[in-house]
Amino acid sequence: MNGKIHLHQIHPVLPVWDVVDALDFYVNRLGFRIAFADDAKKPTYAGIIRDDVEIHLQWHDPKEWEVAGDWPMLRIVVQNIEGLYNEYEEKDVFHTYTLLRETAWGTKEFALYDPFKNGLTFYRNVADES
Repeated sequence: MNGKIHLHQIHPVLPVWDVVDALDFYVNRLGFRIAFADDAKKPTYAGIIRDDVEIHLQWHDPKEWEVAGDWPMLRIVVQNIEGLYNEYEEKDVFHTYTLLRETAWGTKEFALYDPFKNGLTFYRNVADES
């Protein structure tokens, strides 16, 4: 087995204190669908998918959120950043100051937090738009 090595996917695991509530947010507000869950009624681990992006959600004790911590921040590449921004704006998932902006590092992006303080940044390289 001397074939070419190729990493082609990553499935990050986000901590949440309620997997059912997390599934509701990601499915009904962000447009993901449920890929799997370890239990149909009271899951502690589940996966969601939208297009080629799969994220796993794992239950963690609510006491873990009592102490400020560094929460995960995912950066997700999007083809139609304006369309996604408009979709999420209509679903009222943004903080008051969320905006679609061009950055000094050559991206057009916006960011939001899920109800469990996990950060999601959706972006497109500006050079890819030409």
